[in-house]
Amino acid sequence: MNRQYRIEESGVFLALDVSEKGEVFFLHCQRRPFAEESIVPEQKEWYRLVEIQAAGEDCDDHHACKYTGTLPGRRLVFTGLSDERTARGRCITVTQKDGLTGLKVKSILQFIGDTGVLESWTEVENLGQGPVGLTYVSSFCLNGLTKDSALPWDETARLYVPSNSWYGEFQWNRYSLPCLGMSKVFDYSTKRISFSSTGTWTSAEFLPMGFVEDEKAGEGWYFSIIHNGSWHWEVGDSRSQIYLQLSGPAEAENHWYHNLKPGETFQSVPVAVAPTDAGFEDAVGKMTAYRRAVRRKNEDNEKLPVIFNDFMNCLGGDPTAEKEYPLIDAAAEIGCEYYTIDAGWYANGSWWSRVGEWEPAQKRWPDGIDKVLSYIRQKGMVPGLWLEIEVIGIHCPMADELPDDWFFMRHGKRVIDHGRYQLDFRNPQVREFADGVIRRLVEEYGAGYIKMDYNIDAGIGTQLDADSAGDGLLGHNRAYLEWLDHIFETYPDLIIENCGSGGMRITDAMLSRHSIQSSSDQTDYLAYAAIAAAAPAAVTPEQNAVWSYPLKDADAEQTAFNMVNAMLMRIHQSGHLARLSEENKGLIREAIAYYKRIRPLIKESVPFWPLGMPALGDGRFAVGFAGDECAHLALWRTSDPKDEVSVSLLEMSRRFGQKIKRVELVYPAGLPCEYAWEEETQRLTVKQPQKSARLFGIVYGKADEG
Repeated sequence: MNRQYRIEESGVFLALDVSEKGEVFFLHCQRRPFAEESIVPEQKEWYRLVEIQAAGEDCDDHHACKYTGTLPGRRLVFTGLSDERTARGRCITVTQKDGLTGLKVKSILQFIGDTGVLESWTEVENLGQGPVGLTYVSSFCLNGLTKDSALPWDETARLYVPSNSWYGEFQWNRYSLPCLGMSKVFDYSTKRISFSSTGTWTSAEFLPMGFVEDEKAGEGWYFSIIHNGSWHWEVGDSRSQIYLQLSGPAEAENHWYHNLKPGETFQSVPVAVAPTDAGFEDAVGKMTAYRRAVRRKNEDNEKLPVIFNDFMNCLGGDPTAEKEYPLIDAAAEIGCEYYTIDAGWYANGSWWSRVGEWEPAQKRWPDGIDKVLSYIRQKGMVPGLWLEIEVIGIHCPMADELPDDWFFMRHGKRVIDHGRYQLDFRNPQVREFADGVIRRLVEEYGAGYIKMDYNIDAGIGTQLDADSAGDGLLGHNRAYLEWLDHIFETYPDLIIENCGSGGMRITDAMLSRHSIQSSSDQTDYLAYAAIAAAAPAAVTPEQNAVWSYPLKDADAEQTAFNMVNAMLMRIHQSGHLARLSEENKGLIREAIAYYKRIRPLIKESVPFWPLGMPALGDGRFAVGFAGDECAHLALWRTSDPKDEVSVSLLEMSRRFGQKIKRVELVYPAGLPCEYAWEEETQRLTVKQPQKSARLFGIVYGKADEG
């Protein structure tokens, strides 16, 4: 057979070889052309395109926990390659077959327009006579990550891992592999570096994303697992090279097993991969373009309205009509365009474990919630309500009346977490119930915005009507996404915010549907700044909702700091606005007015970090956004003992092909700040007070020809 396939699309070069035996080797996926000499011929057999492990099969490698040498994965034989253009872009499909089990395996590499990003997934069809128990299916598998480098992989490989936590989202950390305990000790080892998430809080510990690079060769791959449930990825060594494998749930890590019956097809979780030869920020730029290309088209991401929400450092889940009216007046006065009543509107008292009926509480709204929502509209704003549709509280009156098949079940019992039952969206009756709740909020109450929260983790999944708990969870995850698609088709103008106790469910599966993402529940505006500044590495700025919540006794610097946190992304205004001083109200109005001027630019901008990736605890950090017309730079000082900082914008200027003519302070206009711009060196020097934030406008000159 012995065929070679060399493919170039949107600046990405792929190389696949087929041996005389029909083995398929995935040799190259990069933005530089493939060099044949980079591959050691006798190591080719470890460049497998896909890894599949089935129950009852051997694993043909000295592997420990690594997913190498899988069977029937290593038995697969090439049957064809198709190369076609779809509405999404060029699509490469490689088909293989296992003669022993009868499995037909398709590996799909789908380029997304001209973004330079490709999606990858695997389809497994059982054409055999008996069932095959799947325990692992890779969605993307690439060996030889450092094959183009002159250095051993333990010297040149670097891994960027996005740690995530409640109150501490988007914390990217950069490691060498030995720093994570993986060194080159032989041609291969039993060691891997792996990250997994099991359950319904997809990003409770880590984002389902990462970046691996060959520092010496200047090559790297940003990846994202596009799933709202369990996932797994690993970097390991194999025959003097290192590999990257991405997947959805697996048996060992996520309690997933799927019994594939004859005639059935299983599709793995899709992933996105952005190759780069220009570093992490370049890959983030490509992923930003990709995220804009694949998400649902919606008006919200075009207009970027200012949203007020009454929860954070404000009513805190205890809304009443009496409390809302002065806030509504104040929100309208400062320029908000949406007004959201957060948690508690449906309960007369304590509500955590009683949620589920979603009817207005009479004690909170003695004249009816309709009157308050109508007042919001009279003030020129669109009303919104908080909702947690996927759960029912254990003390909700309707919980005991519903059958068990509405809920996640394990060991014959309903799964309970933090006082709530998890609804199973595989059940059509559950989806009909959820449809009815949305219909009531939108059509009866007139809500144009729903903050969709999710505050539990349902664990490994449900055993009801499933081959395994993880398989039940995967079915639920996919059914929930289908339900979301249905809701947006029914109400295309409805804005539904994706919130999971802040950022506990940040994933491109949700971001491709929701127009706005809650970035954090962090209540300290100083700590929030580092979260907001790092978030654009995972979320487009026009989707990234950032709280601004000046406390009622805040001084001018604190208020301005809050506003700068949000001004280059999506303003989620909160705080007791009616109790603020006139000076602070003026600072908020000033910020919102400027935001409304630049929001058409935000939706097209690309992030950069001239002081490096921000992290919690940093004394000073920055994030900028560059567009075709101009750029902006937010600069924070939290605890840096030095009054002055020098920020080089030369790399930003080169990357975006723009010569910067001048930089000017645009917010806040009336607070102290000394700065100087050197056009020749493209360097900005700033002197600002402790615990302050400033926003600068960057004005381009003649396009850089060098």
